Amino acid sequence: MYPLELEKVQKTFGGVRAVDDLSLAVAEGETFGFLGTNGAGKTTTIKILLGLTPSDSGRVAIFGKDPRDAHTRRKIGYMPETAYYYPFLKAGELLAFYGRLCGMNKSEIKRRTEELLVDVGLVNVAGKQLKTFSKGMLQRVGIAQALLHDPDLLILDEPFTGLDPLAKIHFRDLILNLKHQGKTVFFSSHELSEAELICDRVAILKEGRCVYDGLTTEIVGDGKLNLERIFLRVLEKEGDTAENGNGGAL
Repeated sequence: MYPLELEKVQKTFGGVRAVDDLSLAVAEGETFGFLGTNGAGKTTTIKILLGLTPSDSGRVAIFGKDPRDAHTRRKIGYMPETAYYYPFLKAGELLAFYGRLCGMNKSEIKRRTEELLVDVGLVNVAGKQLKTFSKGMLQRVGIAQALLHDPDLLILDEPFTGLDPLAKIHFRDLILNLKHQGKTVFFSSHELSEAELICDRVAILKEGRCVYDGLTTEIVGDGKLNLERIFLRVLEKEGDTAENGNGGAL
């Protein structure tokens, strides 16, 4: 049983196929990078995985069950690409709110909040309202929110967006630590260098289709290729350079 599985999934919006016969399986404890240019279908796929958007056809399973199942959802930590939080709450208050939604007790919420504010580098601004936070700081709040209830599976949509170089290093270390704990991490990203550093496996999506799926060690090989080169080569093969003029947005 895979923590996350898609089999021949399709989704169409207004005649445009956003997800096209997509099949993926992510193993337990695996860190999986889901890569592609803007409009490739990454966020739509994530919404299908979360049960927020129904697929037109195909099979979707989280730990072997329907992602809309309440018990299954408790095992998932989700961070959207752009999150909208109550601006007058403080970081700790926001986490307490989400903790209650997850059914956590007060002592659990307090302990996890204290741990996570340190882990994401927000402990020194914990007393400030979210309306004063930069985009990168709000991204860190989103990371803490996704980790709060200690989920078995993390689904992260563009988690590196808006983070400064130091925050990227901290978040990279955080994901690697989760991997050591046996957690499964699935994230979409434009940050190819980050994906290469932390992912066991990556898939490249183009126009809703998976055009590459392979181990990161196979990509690196003898050192002559890296993930960026593979990304460009695959999209050029699929005609993306001719369409966009620059090999796609990275």
